[in-house]
Amino acid sequence: MSALESTGAETAFDHDVVVVGGGPAGCAAGVFTARSGLDTAIFDRGRSSIQRCAYLENYLGFPAGIDIETLYGLMHDHAETAGCEIVPDLVESLERVESGEGFVVTPQEGESVTARRVVAATRYDGEYMRGLDDEAAMFETHDHDGEEHEHFDKSYAESDGRTPVDDLFIASPYGDTGYQASMAAGHGTRVGITLVEDVRRERGLPEPLANHYDWMRRERELDDEWRDRSRWREYVDTQLPDDHDLEEARLEEIREQEIDRRLATYLSDDEIERRIEHGHRRLLEHIEDELILEAAREIDAEREMGGE
Repeated sequence: MSALESTGAETAFDHDVVVVGGGPAGCAAGVFTARSGLDTAIFDRGRSSIQRCAYLENYLGFPAGIDIETLYGLMHDHAETAGCEIVPDLVESLERVESGEGFVVTPQEGESVTARRVVAATRYDGEYMRGLDDEAAMFETHDHDGEEHEHFDKSYAESDGRTPVDDLFIASPYGDTGYQASMAAGHGTRVGITLVEDVRRERGLPEPLANHYDWMRRERELDDEWRDRSRWREYVDTQLPDDHDLEEARLEEIREQEIDRRLATYLSDDEIERRIEHGHRRLLEHIEDELILEAAREIDAEREMGGE
């Protein structure tokens, strides 16, 4: 159990996080929140800008490009593997819970759900957010051919996704972060990490420990000194501010959970090899069987020629 999973009280919400939009920005944010132990649902059935692309040729990692259907399959597979629930429904409205904390998310077809935090990751439509804040701040009016048109203000959120509405984050691919899919994914990642760090602070982690990164390391890089939990306890204690107000029991809980989290990022050589093979096999699931068989026949033919 991660430090994010232990709150000392049962959650009053259906989800810790609801992401509105399942493109590169939304899925990237969801991967990071779900991997951090937050119950995350991604609603995806709106107008997606990336689905208007005929073929994507500049998304890093695909030297011959990739079709949008396959990319979407990979993104959603990744999000679900990380722990996200993909909900194929369109969000029509967000409202504050009566208590003022959290949101009611109302979709077009399914039942409404509640969420502690919401990440808006849709580019074209912000109408579902009307009423959450002063509309003069959230929406702006433009004059086009003599007619006034109102649009969501693309500069409403901070660069890290925070907004004037508590617990509402914007990962929408707008402006400088928006017109390339890889930039949208990067912005979604930043917003996801921002949200995770906010939760870590809320749950009692002092500022130096609230900083979050998701990174796997080789176990052989862990020397004997840092294999000892007592050394990690010393390190964690040095990161605490002198004026922290954590009770001893909560401090010990946070300390041990943080040590568990950090040690779990070190992988043995055998585990690395297992994950490499598993990762390759998962990629094959998104490639047409006939292409795999064709490649296998070509490999067999090359091997036979090499043996002559």
